[in-house]
Amino acid sequence: MKTLGVIGGLGPMATAYFMQLVIEMTEASTDQEHIPMIIYNCPQIPDRTGFLLGNTKENPGPQIIECGKTLAEAGAELLAIPCITAHALFPEIEKELEAPVLHIIRETAEYLKKEGVRKVGLEATDGTVQTGVFQKELERQGIEVVLPSKEKQEMVMHIIYNNVKAGRRVDMERFEQIEDELHKKGAEVIILGCTELSMVSRDEKIGHGYLDAMEVLARAAVLQCGKLKSKYNRLLT
Repeated sequence: MKTLGVIGGLGPMATAYFMQLVIEMTEASTDQEHIPMIIYNCPQIPDRTGFLLGNTKENPGPQIIECGKTLAEAGAELLAIPCITAHALFPEIEKELEAPVLHIIRETAEYLKKEGVRKVGLEATDGTVQTGVFQKELERQGIEVVLPSKEKQEMVMHIIYNNVKAGRRVDMERFEQIEDELHKKGAEVIILGCTELSMVSRDEKIGHGYLDAMEVLARAAVLQCGKLKSKYNRLLT
């Protein structure tokens, strides 16, 4: 087994849930058969969306890189970043790290391609949406992307920042309005493209037709570091 290093704190709850997913997805009958993980929780890393939109000059990249180097020095052989917006800085991050880094967006796009999905709706931060980092990977796989309207994108950001990051219950009325709009635009699958939105999948009954990108990342980590439970061969239902 390889040792998995997790650059965490982006945000803290998403990091804790990522670790839980890795454990749940691993085929293990004893403690010793689970994947060794080193978690570096760094919640003081500057806000990724704020930087990407030019609202702050604090570049989170150098601190993310420093976390990755610390994990590698501690023995991590593969790194994961359970924060999607941070992947807009992926080329800068990957270049400075010797340990390989899983790319959550690329893994998600490739998974959807294998499943034969042709059109998706994307729920993500303004930083992810405006940099186009998710759209480019999906379109590279021949997958069409539909986005929420300005009004509904504001609802997505409200759920991420005012609900999940603030430790409050998700406003499901807003969530369902976003879902309804994306389905009307023809989305076959809706991507939960922010690791904070994974908390919605975990805590609420959202039904079928969603793909949680963090589940894709956890699955990829298990496939590379340990043994995957057969029930997780498919994530779409």
